[in-house]
Amino acid sequence: MPAWNDYKQRARERGALAFELFIVRSIPAKAPEEVAAILPEHLAYQARQEAAGTLVLAGPVSDPTGDMLEGEGLIIYRAESLEAARALAEADPMHASGARSFDLRRWLVNEGNLTLTVGLSGQRVSLS
Repeated sequence: MPAWNDYKQRARERGALAFELFIVRSIPAKAPEEVAAILPEHLAYQARQEAAGTLVLAGPVSDPTGDMLEGEGLIIYRAESLEAARALAEADPMHASGARSFDLRRWLVNEGNLTLTVGLSGQRVSLS
């Protein structure tokens, strides 16, 4: 497999978006009630990151069946480097408290489609 930056350059050369983001897989490390106790601080932290422009998307993921919530989450950050993304993840109260552990990966967004609808008079926004 090629080095990350070599692949990123080749993706750009072939016309792909090659937009780098960072994915955090957040995994419960303590009992559910301990994770729940940190939730208000975690959500406040995410709101601050969203306002700062570093939080792209975040939310819980289901178990493999799609029927149950196991407490795992996915966070996508916009950052200048892997180290900066790691600092964001480490500062999250869920991770800083040890209620959750995490792994961090680079993600190169090459293809896809998003639709953003903004209703001005009704002040509504939807993403699909």
